[in-house]
This record gives sequence, structure tokens and C-alpha cells, in this order.
Amino acid sequence: MLVKEKVLEAVNALPEEFSLDELVERLILLEKIQIGLKQVEEGKVLSQEEARGKRGKWLK
Repeated sequence: MLVKEKVLEAVNALPEEFSLDELVERLILLEKIQIGLKQVEEGKVLSQEEARGKRGKWLK
């Protein structure tokens, strides 16, 4: 979940004129970053070697 302060920062960083698509894309990006940071805090990460192993399976 996004924090209101982060949303306001994202809106304030946009140019004076922007499309709704640009705003939505920025908010989606912020949410994905927040989710990733939370996963790191919870230890839900893979080592580089584990990631390579999974990638190898996906490419087959």
C-alpha cells in the first residue's frame, strides 16, 4: 500500500501538464517499489545463484 506522502511527492515531481496515464504509471511504479522493499525487509529474496537457476528453468 502506498503512503499518502509518497503519492504527493510523485504528483509534485510531475511536470505542470501530464496525462492520466503518466500519473497511473508513476503510481504503479511506486507501488511495485514499495512491495519490493517490503519483500527485502521480510527476507523474501533470492541469491544471485538461485535467481540464475530459476532463470535457466524459465528459458527452457
